[in-house]
Amino acid sequence: MPDHELSALSIGFRHRYVSYDELTAQVQSWARHFPEIAHLDSLGRTEEGRELWVMTVGPEPERTRPAVWADGNMHANELAGSSVALAIAEDAIRQHLISDRSLHNLSSRAQERARAVLFHIMPRMSPDGAERILKTGAYVRSVPRDKRPNRAHPRWRCGDVDGDGLALTMRREDPTGEYVESPEFPGLMLLRELDDDGPFYKLYPEGHIEQFDGRNIPSPSFLSDNWPDLNRNFPYSWAQEEEQVGAGPYPTSEPESRAVVEFACRHPNLFAWLNLHTFGGVYIRPSGHQPDTRMDRADLALYRQVAVWAEQLSGYPTVSGFEEFTYEPGKPLHGDLSDFAYHQRGCLSMVCELWDLFARLGIERQRPFVDHYTHIRREDVLRLAEWDREHNESRVFRPWRPITHPQLGAVDVGGLDTRVGILNPPYGILPEACHAQSALWLRVAALAPNVVIGGLEKEHLDTDTVRLQATVENHGYLPTYILNSAKTLEWNAPLYADLSLHGARMLEGEAHREMGHLDGWGRGRFGSEGSLFHLRSRGSTGRRILSWVVIGHGAAVLRVGNCRVGWVERKLDL
Repeated sequence: MPDHELSALSIGFRHRYVSYDELTAQVQSWARHFPEIAHLDSLGRTEEGRELWVMTVGPEPERTRPAVWADGNMHANELAGSSVALAIAEDAIRQHLISDRSLHNLSSRAQERARAVLFHIMPRMSPDGAERILKTGAYVRSVPRDKRPNRAHPRWRCGDVDGDGLALTMRREDPTGEYVESPEFPGLMLLRELDDDGPFYKLYPEGHIEQFDGRNIPSPSFLSDNWPDLNRNFPYSWAQEEEQVGAGPYPTSEPESRAVVEFACRHPNLFAWLNLHTFGGVYIRPSGHQPDTRMDRADLALYRQVAVWAEQLSGYPTVSGFEEFTYEPGKPLHGDLSDFAYHQRGCLSMVCELWDLFARLGIERQRPFVDHYTHIRREDVLRLAEWDREHNESRVFRPWRPITHPQLGAVDVGGLDTRVGILNPPYGILPEACHAQSALWLRVAALAPNVVIGGLEKEHLDTDTVRLQATVENHGYLPTYILNSAKTLEWNAPLYADLSLHGARMLEGEAHREMGHLDGWGRGRFGSEGSLFHLRSRGSTGRRILSWVVIGHGAAVLRVGNCRVGWVERKLDL
């Protein structure tokens, strides 16, 4: 099927946010039309019965070779991640349909390497949460469920109160309120300042209060009625709820996180991991638990190189998770997916916070980057309201409507609808996010190690005796261990060479031989090698020469590889 017919199959995910049924139809359509290169699997079902789809792109998916992963929408309202993940899957398919030309300006050599890699794409990690967001707008962090046994205390439950199908915000006039209405932009709520005259308001989620005593209103929490946060539920450095809000009762307690961990552990060939979030316009890289001064230097050099490509393609900077994205300085987050992928699965892992709203509003970059989300001035909010009206069809700021709340009495319902314009880019901007991230991830895929048997030769020692010599090389950018820090992982096995003889027998050498790892030719950026005053190469660290002595006639088959990079074979008649 030609490339234009692939485009014709699109349901429009590059231009809007799609429902679970639409997403399912899209991945099923690709699997049906491209059975040789697009393979669809479900990793399990959510508690509401939705499939956790993963699309694998590449011929012979059962054949082990280097693979990359991308996932989106683990946080329910971060819908753009699904669109971007689908775009990566679509372009991964496309690169097999246009083998005679490049995609995303990759060189022919880089494109060839990217085609040799398997792509595993999970477009929506929280389909239950996303469906709730799409249909009602009600706030859900990850999953719309809560099994905490301690539910006797007052707390907010989001829901539609006024019958319009949405659950947004309620405001209630209160002299102790922290908010005031903007005089310049009617309906826009601003944080109260000393010289404001009022009236003043309290802002609450649209919904009801469980266990309400009729007097005391509980403070809303971002996990008040949905728990846990999937990105605090992964096993690396998991910490219980008292230390890490949203952790869940134990690591991988949720079917979604458990399915991802089980898949990753079954696929040691994964070498790169993209975890798609919104918003901010930034990439977050390891380490999430220590400063760069304590990070492996070779790993850091590799991340610097990827950061250059990332900023060139998207305009987003790359920051350290620990140094620029901890909500409390020096207090790391626990149980997040990217740290699991980096520390436990040895992957070049990174988070992308899609959609640079700050740049659209002309807000200068903050250091640390995480301060962007809290260091918002009154003039920034006014600019957002103007931008929403002029460029986003007023999707964010909804008018207030008075109602009588059954518990609180007179309130107004409306306010912020953060789905399109704050948490996710407007539809017109979504295509550029899809394009940039797909271009980056194909380029990262091209970094894969590439083990080849450069030669298998024979030298006759006498009529029946032959010396076999093989040259094994890594032609890829990355070493066969992928990350320097991953060398210590028990499952990150060295390469092995297996020589099978048919009609002959071994005189000298081992049929099963450990080879160790092979370096790649890549060095990252600003590493310890390649300084201007000392331009030198390593020795033969990316090559091994093996030999055996055999007697007899027939054939020899050499097989080289491991669980991380797969296996290559070469046959020689004796």
